[in-house]
Amino acid sequence: MTSPEETTTATTAIADDAAAEPAKPRRGRPKGSAARTTRTIELTLTVTGTADGDWQAELKQGNTWLSRGLPVSATAVSKAAQELHAELAAPIDAVIDAAREQRAARVAALEAELEQARKALAELEE
Repeated sequence: MTSPEETTTATTAIADDAAAEPAKPRRGRPKGSAARTTRTIELTLTVTGTADGDWQAELKQGNTWLSRGLPVSATAVSKAAQELHAELAAPIDAVIDAAREQRAARVAALEAELEQARKALAELEE
């Protein structure tokens, strides 16, 4: 039989051997890993404009359309582009400015045509 002192010494020696061995790495992801809790959501916002300055937006999540053909003002498009990034704002503002110039030219042409029509009407009334 062993004495209590020998048992204590043997137990201590076994515990020392276990502490000396490195812990085996566990398989899989560690608990509380950020990779498990991080979710990404993919949304696609498409903004299209015409040469006339008419803009519309469409929103898609995966293969599902959330919104289609929503009318958007040119001012809202310009502000959104400026908020996102300066590299986006410059070309969009150039397109909006070109559409604005075309509209101004169209207004000037219509005003000239209206003035001619008023003169013709005034001549007929005399």
